[in-house]
Amino acid sequence: MTTSDPTGSSDTRPREGRASFDSGPSGPRRRALVTGASVGIGEAFAERLARDQYDLVLVARSRDRLEAIAKRLGESRGVSVEVLVADLARPHDLALVEQRLREEPTFDLLVNNAGVGTYGSFAELDVEREEDEVRLNVIAPLRLTRAVLPGMLERRQGAVINVSSLAGLAPTPYNATYGATKAFVNSFTEALHEELRDTGVRLQLLQPGFTRTEFQERAGMNTAGVPDFAWMEPIAVVDASLEALRRGDLVCVPGGANRAVAAFTSLLPRSLARRISGAAAKRFGG
Repeated sequence: MTTSDPTGSSDTRPREGRASFDSGPSGPRRRALVTGASVGIGEAFAERLARDQYDLVLVARSRDRLEAIAKRLGESRGVSVEVLVADLARPHDLALVEQRLREEPTFDLLVNNAGVGTYGSFAELDVEREEDEVRLNVIAPLRLTRAVLPGMLERRQGAVINVSSLAGLAPTPYNATYGATKAFVNSFTEALHEELRDTGVRLQLLQPGFTRTEFQERAGMNTAGVPDFAWMEPIAVVDASLEALRRGDLVCVPGGANRAVAAFTSLLPRSLARRISGAAAKRFGG
């Protein structure tokens, strides 16, 4: 395990060889950078990619959590795990992660997973926190994707997974900023997919629904009324994502219930979709 933070950097061992996303754990060693890797979907990506014998760079704010994950994965899976402590809503920290991607242009996979949500009437929310939400959910994946793409394009292989949400499919009253940031991620990822067609570089738009992580609690949402069938475990989301990546799918909506919601939303007039979304969101404040 190696560790970096915004006050310094660390070297990692060089790699030899490349493998496609269809290769199994016995293939040449690959490398991935995962943001928001200390908990939830990001941690599940780290676990699964280590199992598939990726060397990892894990990014999050919590040093203790990252180092515990890195130690566990290094010992159990025999992979190299670098810890990079950074708050991606802070321009200086974000620039250091961009530099990490550029200085060694051999990453096979970037997972833009870090994100945050807020809940409540927009007129009453802390505007500084809303701005940080835009920086983390929009600016960070934009800049990190830009940093990693030149190396991937030069080698004509690699992939970027942008973690969005079903919340990006329609306007989300009381989740207004969050839904808008995820709508950006949706459009951005689909546009890049077309730009990069036939280059060997893949884009995936991952759109999970309710997932058992700390996200809802941090956003101040009361999800006690959400039925059990609507929830997914983080590792199930990740398994669906990586399987879809192997198939070459642009959009991955994991879980049957989530796919039904996505299909239903696509059929609704936008005015009706936002009214239904607003009525549902009011329940999360209780």
